[in-house]
Amino acid sequence: MGRILLVEDDPQVGELVKRFLEKEGFQVRWARLGREALDRVFEEARPDLVVLDRGLPDLEGLEVLRALRELDPLLPVLLLTGRADEESRVEGLLEGADDYLGKPFSLRELLARIKALLRRAGKEGRRRFGPLEVDLEGRQAYLEGEPLRLSPTETNLLLVFAQAPGRVFTREELLERVWGPEFDGNERVVDAYIRLLRKKLKDDPLAPRFIETVVGLGYRFLGEEWKPSSSTGP
Repeated sequence: MGRILLVEDDPQVGELVKRFLEKEGFQVRWARLGREALDRVFEEARPDLVVLDRGLPDLEGLEVLRALRELDPLLPVLLLTGRADEESRVEGLLEGADDYLGKPFSLRELLARIKALLRRAGKEGRRRFGPLEVDLEGRQAYLEGEPLRLSPTETNLLLVFAQAPGRVFTREELLERVWGPEFDGNERVVDAYIRLLRKKLKDDPLAPRFIETVVGLGYRFLGEEWKPSSSTGP
């Protein structure tokens, strides 16, 4: 679904929102301070959207918003606030927020607003990595224009990779994201499904185009090395 940076100092609200969005398929990084959020945007993989609380203990939310706009003018930002008056809403929008949601809020409404912002920003739908195209919403992948016949588990594994190109996942992380926290099987099941997925992607583990083994750590999707293109060739 996409990468979200959640900036929220309230531990109860932050944990609730993080868990909810992760269950909906998003990758969520949670920063409790404004400076921490700016460091993450600058140092880590760019999020697809920021959910920003206006009332932070170190920086006022609008200060963080202005700094985010300087770093990336196109980054979608959804502002959360306990201030429900019109002046506060207008102020946030004029400072560059893409949308505004007052507290307390419904998690379903938050999800709807996030999806709407991502659709407008073009972050949902299909992603192309050279000859591989992944339809995140439709849960379908195409290699050189031909649909891949993937099992549900193989599909879930590929979607996790495609949403975080360049990131190293440990076997434990993949087990939790693909098989769920209640799965009590051996971590080697991950290796078995990686082999199956590589075979269908025509990916040589000794010279990988898509899935790289990171010795001692886990696996990484090499999608960042491919540029979006209308061509079906590498």
